[in-house]
Amino acid sequence: MSTAAPEAPALSVPFQFFDLHVVRTLRLGPTMLRVTFGGECLKEFASGGRDQRFKLFLPQPGQEAPVVPVEAGNDWFPQWRAMDPSVRGIMRSYTVREQRRVPQEEVDIDFALHGDLGPASRWAQRALPGDKVMLLGPVVEDNGGVDFRPPAGTDWVLLSGDETALPAVAGILAWLPPGTPAKVWLEVPHADDIQDLPTFADADITWLVRDNTPQHRTDFVLGSVSAASLPPGTPYAWIAGEAGTVKALRRHLVKERGFDRKAVKFTGYWRLGASEEQLVEEAVSGAATAASD
Repeated sequence: MSTAAPEAPALSVPFQFFDLHVVRTLRLGPTMLRVTFGGECLKEFASGGRDQRFKLFLPQPGQEAPVVPVEAGNDWFPQWRAMDPSVRGIMRSYTVREQRRVPQEEVDIDFALHGDLGPASRWAQRALPGDKVMLLGPVVEDNGGVDFRPPAGTDWVLLSGDETALPAVAGILAWLPPGTPAKVWLEVPHADDIQDLPTFADADITWLVRDNTPQHRTDFVLGSVSAASLPPGTPYAWIAGEAGTVKALRRHLVKERGFDRKAVKFTGYWRLGASEEQLVEEAVSGAATAASD
């Protein structure tokens, strides 16, 4: 995940703040940049794998480190929300691409780039070793930041996502038990954005390159999935990416393919026509309203 914050979790076990710095960056393609973060405190960080999400706080332009009310404990969110938006740390949700314990504590985060259209994309493209960030993440592997949870009795899985969901899909594929049947659709802007995704699953991956079609992105994805022959047995679906495409695909799976609604996990990571900051403000306002009810 590399997008605006869809929810604002409370700071409570099993989550805590981690003070990190950039170790290195690696360009994976025209649209994806990997940033590796380090910090001795990462020895307490415990990713649950799969689509493990967390909050990342980035500094505002001109700041050396993000301003986050870490000392506020469980009250960090209302205090952060009450701060001047031009001063408080830029909050986004991301997915753990990979965590390493040796030779040193590191975590990789893949950023979907879209030029200077969003503050997170701008920051990532300019990130240098030593740049500071703050992460709010899990300290136990079984935590609420993992959404991919196929129930007992699942015979095969369906995964679909665009470039913002690519890190999560990669994490799910790496986690799946050997031989698990998986039908996968991944939508990317350019052919050079296609990645090798290691997995022990029996995965059939279809890459949908938007450069290769005049179709609207939703029609492009839906057309490919609807034309596919799916495996027999009980399915579990995980779909994420642009909100309109995600909703259309979920509707197809439930109404036309007969998927149980409870067996389809769907998440809109972003929405056409809405900026990152608009989505963050919607999420922040929604979380504040829920907390006051």
